[in-house]
Amino acid sequence: MKYSIDISIKYHQLKLYDGNRLIKAYPIAVGKMLTATPVGIYTIINKQLNPGGPFGVLWMGLSRPHYGIHGTNSPSSIGKNVSHGCIRMHNDDVLQLSSMVPIGTAVTIHR
Repeated sequence: MKYSIDISIKYHQLKLYDGNRLIKAYPIAVGKMLTATPVGIYTIINKQLNPGGPFGVLWMGLSRPHYGIHGTNSPSSIGKNVSHGCIRMHNDDVLQLSSMVPIGTAVTIHR
């Protein structure tokens, strides 16, 4: 399987693909105006369970330093532009996603 992740800032949605086949779509929160989520193509470079702080149950770091896909302690923030640039997911969703995607998975972020 060749997984990839497509993130739409505009639609607050993260989509997981296997090749060209959509596996699942998740609601997300993205960066606010002053700390926008960076557009580009990155890879997942690490994973950490229970990272502490505001990152929920799991952190997946991106190849752009200081940015990642992570859980949240504030589920009401999902669907909004509220983060410091990271991609926030419901804790159950980020655990499910992490269990499917290996380190090295491509992540495309676009408006």
